[in-house]
Amino acid sequence: MQKISIDALARQQITAALAAASGRAADTVFGGHEKVLRQTVMAFRAGTKLSEHQNPGEATVIVLRGCVRLQAGKESWQGKAGDLLIVPEGLHSLEAEEDSAILMTVAKIHA
Repeated sequence: MQKISIDALARQQITAALAAASGRAADTVFGGHEKVLRQTVMAFRAGTKLSEHQNPGEATVIVLRGCVRLQAGKESWQGKAGDLLIVPEGLHSLEAEEDSAILMTVAKIHA
């Protein structure tokens, strides 16, 4: 059994993102490349974007702090702290509208 404070990890990652040249920081909480399920706390400085990429399976984003915008084609959804965004299939991107932290959960279903 292992216990992780997601709130503390979100604070740490936001601090790291604000200091990073890329404006981003991330820490995998559970899983990894060898697992089906992967959970990662990601943090972004305001205005930082995760460029368009393919959804590797089923994915959700829980906004832990701040405000982000998930974009897929011509559609977009804003997520604020406490919101759950279901990532659509296909290409999508994510932009931080303010300093933000998210918990990204992905279940890889594609080989």
